[in-house]
Formats: sequence, structure tokens, C-alpha cells
Amino acid sequence: MGDAFHFTSASNAVTLRLKLENTPGTLARATAAIGEAGGNIGSIDIVRVERDHLIRDITINTAGEEHVRKIAERLAAIDNVEVVELSDRTFTMHAGGKIEVRSKTRIRTRDQLSMAYTPGVARICTAIEREPSRVYDLTIKGNTVAVVTDGTAVLGLGNIGPEAALPVMEGKAQLFKEFGGINAFPICLATTDVEEIIQAVRQIAPVFGGVNLEDISAPRCFQIERRLKKELDIPVFHDDQHGTAVVTTAALINALRLVDKKPEDLRVIVVGIGAAGTACTEMFLNLGVTNVIGFDREGAITRDRGDMNEEKQRYATRTNPNSEKGPLTSLIEGADVFVGVSGPGVLGVDDVKKMARDPIVFAMANPEPEIRPEDVYDQVAIIATGRSDYPNQINNVLCFPGIFRGALACRASDINEEMKLAAAYAIAESCEPNALSAEYIIPSVFDKSVTERVSEAVQEAARRTGVART
Repeated sequence: MGDAFHFTSASNAVTLRLKLENTPGTLARATAAIGEAGGNIGSIDIVRVERDHLIRDITINTAGEEHVRKIAERLAAIDNVEVVELSDRTFTMHAGGKIEVRSKTRIRTRDQLSMAYTPGVARICTAIEREPSRVYDLTIKGNTVAVVTDGTAVLGLGNIGPEAALPVMEGKAQLFKEFGGINAFPICLATTDVEEIIQAVRQIAPVFGGVNLEDISAPRCFQIERRLKKELDIPVFHDDQHGTAVVTTAALINALRLVDKKPEDLRVIVVGIGAAGTACTEMFLNLGVTNVIGFDREGAITRDRGDMNEEKQRYATRTNPNSEKGPLTSLIEGADVFVGVSGPGVLGVDDVKKMARDPIVFAMANPEPEIRPEDVYDQVAIIATGRSDYPNQINNVLCFPGIFRGALACRASDINEEMKLAAAYAIAESCEPNALSAEYIIPSVFDKSVTERVSEAVQEAARRTGVART
């Protein structure tokens, strides 16, 4: 039996350069050792042929650093096999950063230089001074988004600071470009003060057509977004809140079609009342759900709890209409939907068995979900996670490129609730009705048509609600 390493993935892929004696069976022994150690071989390439040896690169998906060490130890124990070099493919991808600024026009002559810069550029500046709205046509502003963070709530890593958050923000900028054709630039701020963050974003706003707030911890993220939406005339969108909510709502729309239930008849449990949980609840209410019960570490959110901050007090006024109290294991009885944006192991198999007929479970904690799908496949009608190695991945990349594509196209001054709900329906309707199944309630993140559908729906909603300026 191989070593007990589970969930190998490309995110932990390495390339091992091996020096193998050029005799029959040497490569077979090496690949067998990798397999016995639990490694998943992706490719084998010959680098060069020497007189008595072959130099080969073997790419392996692993479960992490400890797993890589075990594989290397297995290989080192084989006669006539030498590990020459080990490279981490993810680190290689990030080397030197993942984004760059490129010039759209080449400057090869004096004439070109005079138009791109002085003296010709002065005419462009004057045109914008006379008619400020032309900044959208004559500069990058009309198709550029600031990805702003303070590094306090990064992925599952927590408060790691602005420098350590930069690779994530670069990745977000890549996704904007790849999936939405939008220029985006990471802005990692060396402050966690609400007023300083607001001031910093206000000061850089002239360059950008929109602001994507990212990985800012609650409850500060709520305050920052509300203030910036009031004080700026460009759309501000906190993706951890609203992106998650839009895609989760899209998944719920299709899940309800499969189980033949209506939003107004649902009993919904939401565990994790931070940015994402609060926004998911808001969208569910806008969808027509009337009975949502939220849970934090202290239990059910009720109006009479005295230990809650202002945001949770606001949450309590809109949820738990029957003021139900008790632990999750009690209140989940009869629930139609469980939404987890919390941590691993929150939900048990026995809890799922208490749910209503055809239960829907969205266990979205990353990297470990609230409950593993394989533990409850026979107990649920539908299960979704935030992971790419299970069906029904709830991934924000289905949402934010299209939302900003639409908002920028119509020069929206805001991204309002109607635009978000329109985006959710557009994502849901990207799945062909006759193709819907328990394992297909949400489109692939690589379906480029989703961005266009979302963009069109967002523009229509923006015009309908009066926030479109073109």
C-alpha cells in the first residue's frame, strides 16, 4: 500500500529532475516508487541523453511539502537513480510576479513619441480638463479596476499583512484580465485603520473605473465598503461578500429547480456570519427566502443576544423570525438548506440526516469543507463546495469579471442589489435546463460565455435602476 497522502493537486505539483542509469527497468522502478508514495505523475520528459544515463523531468501532483519529502526519500533509496533537482511548479509560476504592464502602442519614431508623450499628450490632458468624462475614453480608467486589500483576511490564512497578500491580489488581477478582459492592479495597503484605508482609496480613485475590495476582515470591511460607495462615483464591490453571495445564490436557484422547492418555503441555516455569510443571507432574502437562521461561534443569532457587534445586531433584525435558540445540531432539524462559510467539521452526518427531504448542502470552507461530500453523498440531494476537485464548485470567478465588465461598460456609479441578483440569475441560466443534475448546478469557471451573460444582465439592471451613465 502507498503512503497515506490524500488530495494531491496541481497546486502542490513539483518537477523532479532525475538522473537514471540507462538500463532496462530503471524508469519503471522510479515511477513505481513515486506511485507507492502516493504521488500522481503528470508527465515524463527526456531532458538529455548521456552516454550511460538519461536525464528526465517527472512532474508529480502531491499533497504538500511533507509528501514531496517522502517521494524524494523513496527515489533516493533506489540504486542507479539520483534526484538532481527539485522545483516547485507553483513557486516557478509566481517567480517575478504574475502580472506586468505592457504598452499598447510601440514607440519607434520621433513622431510616435511626440504623440504618446510631450508635446501631443498636452492636447489630451486639455480635452479631459474641459470635459472630465472623456477620461474614460482617453485613458485606462474606463477598463481598469483597483484590487484593494490590507491583508487581514487572506484566503484561509488570516491576517498575513500586505506583502504576503500581494500574490493573491496579483492572481485576482490575472483573473480579471483572463476572464473579463479588464485591467486590474493590486493595491496592498500598509494600514488596517478604517479611515486611512478609505482615504487611500479615495486618493487613487481618479485612475480607476472601479474598486474591488479584497480580503479585508469583518466588521471593518462593511464599514469601508459602505463609506466608499457613498463617497466615490465609481462602483465599489467587496468580492468576499458579494461575489460569494452571487455565485451561491446562482447555485441555490438551480438547486431549487431540481428539488422543486420555492424560496419562500425554505428553512435555511447559515454558519459563519462574517462578510460572506452576511452577504449570502442578504441575497437569499432578496431572492424571497423568509426563514434564515445564522450561527456564529456562540450559537444562533438572535435579537436578544448581548454579545454581538453592530453588524450582527443588524443581521439579527432581518433573520431568525421565530427567535429560535439552541445549538446547530438541534436547529438544523427540518432545514432545507445548509450554507457553510466557516471551517471544517462543523456539520456531521447525523446533522444532515435531520434535515428536510432532499437536503441541499453548500459546504464552502476552504481548503477543508464543513463536511466532506463523500461522507454524505447518499444523504443529500445536492452538495456543493468551494473546491475544484469536487462537482459544483462555488467559485467567485464566475461572478466578478462579468459584474465589473457590465458596470464598466455602462459606466455604472454603483453595483446595487438588483445588479447582483441579475448576475446570479445570469450565472444560473448559463446551465442548460435539460443538463441540470445533482452534480451540475453551476457552470464551469472556464465557460467564457458566463462573463458575457453576466455583463449583459448587469448592464440591463443598471439601466433599469438608474445607475448607468451611458
